[in-house]
Parts: sequence; C-alpha cells; structure tokens
Amino acid sequence: MTWGTYGTYVLFVVLVLIVPGPDTALVLKNSLAGGKRGGVLTALGIGSGNLVQGLAAALGLSAVIVRSEPVFVTLKWAGAAYLGYLGVKALIAAWRGNYSALAQAKPRGGRRWREGFLGNLTNPKVLVFYLSMLPQFLGPDSSIAESLLLAATVGVLATLWQLVVVAGVHRIRGWLGRRRVRRVLDGATGTALVGFGAALALEG
Repeated sequence: MTWGTYGTYVLFVVLVLIVPGPDTALVLKNSLAGGKRGGVLTALGIGSGNLVQGLAAALGLSAVIVRSEPVFVTLKWAGAAYLGYLGVKALIAAWRGNYSALAQAKPRGGRRWREGFLGNLTNPKVLVFYLSMLPQFLGPDSSIAESLLLAATVGVLATLWQLVVVAGVHRIRGWLGRRRVRRVLDGATGTALVGFGAALALEG
C-alpha cells in the first residue's frame, strides 16, 4: 500500500464520517445533557467501539459474524433497540423540559462513555462498512499490519470528528443552554435516534 493509496483512503473515510448518523446524534445529545465532558466521553466511547469493530474486521471475525445470520440479526435488533431506548430518553427529556433538575443529578462519566461504546458496537452497519471498505484498499499481498492500520485509522478519525462536534456545541453552549432550544434539540436528536433504530430494524 502506497502513501497515495492511504491518502485516498483517509479522504474517503473523512467524507463518510462527516455525514450525520447515530454516532453524531448521540454525541450531540450527550454534549447537551452532560456538557463538554459528557460529549468527550461519548466521543471516546464511539472511537473505542470503532477500534474494536475495526480490529475484528482486520482479523476476519466480522466476516464470520456477517455470514452467520442468527448472530447478525441478533446484533441488528440489539442495536436498533438500544438506539430506540436512547432516543426515547431524549424525547422524554424534551417533553419534561426540567433541565435544572437534570443538571443537579448528572450521571457519572462512565455512563456517557458506555452509551457511545455500545451505540457503535451494536450497530452492524459498522461491520458491513469495514468489510466493504477495507478490501478496496488492500491487495492480495497486503499484510495484517496494513489491515490493522486501515481499521485503526477509522477509529481515530471518527473520534477526532466527534470531538469537533463536541467543540462546536461547547462554543455555542450559551445559546444551546436555553430551555426552549434544549427542548427542540433534544426532540430532534431523540427523533433521529429512534429513526435510525427503526431504519436499522426494518432494513433487510
């Protein structure tokens, strides 16, 4: 693999990552609910999930999971249910609008990391993404080290992009902290998460 090939791969990954998806919606939700720290921990959790799935893909484990229909279907429904659960929580928060009480009872940071990690890990689309993408940039004589490099690149870039989202939210935190704005954003992110979960469940 040449540096030119790797550069093309990095550009392709960046273009894929900046398209809003479940990870971005979750980071936005937790940045609003848990502040900068909550957003950063969620981004790190998502990055960790990406690294685990990337490692599995590089070692060939993802191919086994995708080919095993019962395992893949179970993973798909678990991911859909988890996204739906997080989305419903955000919708309830938007409906109640009691953010002063939520601010006094912030959950531990481990929960934010765990939500990001599980949200990414239970999304089988990430497995399919790795399996469809990595072979495009690897030849028959590629080493396992090259496979691991490409997989790790996705995890690192995904984390960096989500940290950019956190920084953007933090920069306008004064405006986002208004109760009416928070309710609208929680409603929007909650609806998005429920929608992503439903789309994942209904996808053939």
